[in-house]
Amino acid sequence: MTLRSTLRRWHIWLGWLVGVPMLFWTLSGVIMVWKPNDEVRGTALLADPAPIALETPAVPPAILGLPIASLRLEPRAAGPRWVIELADGSSRLADPATGALLPPFAPADAAREVAARFRGSATIARVLRVDPNRPPLEYRRPTAAFAVHMSDGTHFYVDANSGEVIARRTRFWRLYDWMWGLHIMDLETREDSHNSWIVGFGIVALLTTLMALALLPLSIRRRRPVVSSKAPTTPAESPNPQG
Repeated sequence: MTLRSTLRRWHIWLGWLVGVPMLFWTLSGVIMVWKPNDEVRGTALLADPAPIALETPAVPPAILGLPIASLRLEPRAAGPRWVIELADGSSRLADPATGALLPPFAPADAAREVAARFRGSATIARVLRVDPNRPPLEYRRPTAAFAVHMSDGTHFYVDANSGEVIARRTRFWRLYDWMWGLHIMDLETREDSHNSWIVGFGIVALLTTLMALALLPLSIRRRRPVVSSKAPTTPAESPNPQG
């Protein structure tokens, strides 16, 4: 068996093996670039928070004894709030008018936070509490939050402690996320881009491509000019249709 025949046989079998994942990679790649990232992420769905306007000087929050990592003043739908980041990664809110610590957000507070900034025509369908131990796959954060579901399928996630809108998920974002999981062959977590499936099929696809490149020069045959053995006919020897 010649080298060309061996390479061609292996190329065909490997091509069948890697054909399906190649189709998935191409399809998912096309869908993921179909829309601009800003539209996928819903960047324009929420207006920027209104600037802070204080009528009186802000009272420092009552944070004595708390392990503080950072302190900042941010706008919220109900007015300015101190956002206190604690050393353990959690956060608390405080009223700048009195300095008193505020309780965590309730579902109504989360809905008001989204409604105050939402730019679309959809309405709030429901507000669900997110279990930090079992967050939705589209959220993937172990933090206490509220999922504000809009009537057009968009979901906003509001941090229950800081009141910040920390994630926005459009319907196309969820399709994009599923396609990303298909692209990296990890539909369970959609984060492991170094799993054995994609590494294995990637190596097979590389070998198939290298075989195709090696077969290309072996499959090209040079065309040689065809020399006719019949002598050309001279005008004197050509038949005379009138004679």
